[in-house]
Order: sequence, then structure tokens, then C-alpha cells
Amino acid sequence: MSRVAVVTGSNKGIGFAIVKGLCKRFDGVVYLTSRDDDRGRKAVAELNKLGLHPEYHQLDVTDRNSVLKFRDHLKEKHGGLDILVNNAAIMDAEYITSYENSKQVIDINFRSVLTMQEVIYPLVRNNGRILNISSDCGHLSNLKNMYWIKKLSKKDLKIEELNEFVDWFLDSKKNGTLNPEDFVENGVWAAYRVSKMSLSAVTMIQQKELETRNISVNSIHPGFVRTDMTVGKGFFTIDQAAETPLYLVLDAPQSLKGAYVWFDGKVLDWYDYNADYYFKMENMGN
Repeated sequence: MSRVAVVTGSNKGIGFAIVKGLCKRFDGVVYLTSRDDDRGRKAVAELNKLGLHPEYHQLDVTDRNSVLKFRDHLKEKHGGLDILVNNAAIMDAEYITSYENSKQVIDINFRSVLTMQEVIYPLVRNNGRILNISSDCGHLSNLKNMYWIKKLSKKDLKIEELNEFVDWFLDSKKNGTLNPEDFVENGVWAAYRVSKMSLSAVTMIQQKELETRNISVNSIHPGFVRTDMTVGKGFFTIDQAAETPLYLVLDAPQSLKGAYVWFDGKVLDWYDYNADYYFKMENMGN
């Protein structure tokens, strides 16, 4: 049975670069997936021109039926998978967003990974690797509300408690009660920060649940990358940003588990809420 790697939301940006790198280095089948079928197939055609040949499958991570179809395809054709990169994500449309937009950001960036955990993770083979693409917005230092800092810092944090944190934020957006001082930078991109902090936190929960199968689950801040999402601003190209994610799924020791990794490969203390690791708006000036 051939080995299988899957990257979600990979028709462009970092996901596309990770697929490209996997096609060059991974000894097995690589899946490029995208919500939009046409864009996904165009991305595959682009890689074909480089002599690279990923498989393609439509996958909308927010659509349970789409995830189930993909699961059935993987099960029937390959019997499982070995590498999964949860990359699909969007950013707040504005610096301060509406409730509807905030919910969309959280549904795609965080809640979709809970669906993937339920539906796709059982197919990940023993000794497999899962990587959640987080952000510097995903470090706990983005949060200033001490009640939630203490909650999220619990070593035995449960998914239910994480969902309470997300619901607290969304309710405050819906009711107009959000206090900007609960976050750094006066609440700018709060939905994105909440979604990525939740993703980083759930990484550690998932690691505990998969420990008996020796599956490694890590999250990474890939750096401030020039993509559509950052409106072309950033310090790294997508190929540069893919280097550490590729290291984590192909080369890192299997013993690296439940870690929050910086773009340079350094493992950071995610719980250090006083650290200076949060995303700063001044970077958008670059």
C-alpha cells in the first residue's frame, strides 16, 4: 500500500508550496485539495508543468459531506494516509469584523479541524504525522483576558472548554460586548487570533488522544508570508515558508509532539502569555 500525504486548502499560497515540496521529496502519493474544483485542477496543471504530479480531490473542510466523500475516497483507494497538513484558512476581511465574518473565520480555521479530527484522523496510520498551520496570531500572548488565559493554560484542557472560549468570543461579537482590551493590538484581527489560538491549543489535545498510535501532531507559525491573504505583504515567499512545515512532516524526530513551532524550527513555549510572540500590526507596513 502506497504512502499518502494530504494538504488541505492547497491550490495556492503556503499549501501549494507544501504540495510542491512533498511531490519532490515524499515517497508516495500527494493530494492537492481545494474547495473550488476549477482552481484546484488549475493548480495541479501548474505543478504538472514542473514535472510534478500530485493527485487532486475536491475538499471543502467546512462541508461535512465533502469531508466524508474524501474520507471514503482515501479509504477505498489507499486504506489510509500518513501525512496530513491542515492548512485551509482565511483571514478577517477587515481589521475589526462583523459577527458573520468572525464566525466564518472560526468555522474555517478552527472548527473545520475538529471535523477533520473526527472524520479523517482515524485513517491516519500509526506513526503518521499531522501538522496544523497556525500563526503568530495563534500564540497565547495574543490574549490579555486573564480568565481565558488561565483556562487555556490548563494542561488537561478539554475541547469542550476550548469551544466555550470560541463561543464566548462569538457571543461578544454578536451582542456588541467585546472588550478590545481582552486582546493585544486593541482587538485588531481578533477573530483570526481566536481561531489560530484555538488551533494551537487543540493541537496539544489531539496529540494526547493520538499518543497511543505514535502519531505526532504539531502546530507551526510559518512566518509572515507574501500571499493573497496578506495582500502581498510579508517577509517570506511561499517556498521559503514551506521549508519548516516540510521539515516537520518529513524530517523531524517522531518524538517532536504537541509542539508550537516557530518558522525557524524553534519550539516555543505556547503557554508563555507574557512573551512577545503575538502578531503586530506594524508588520503590515512592510
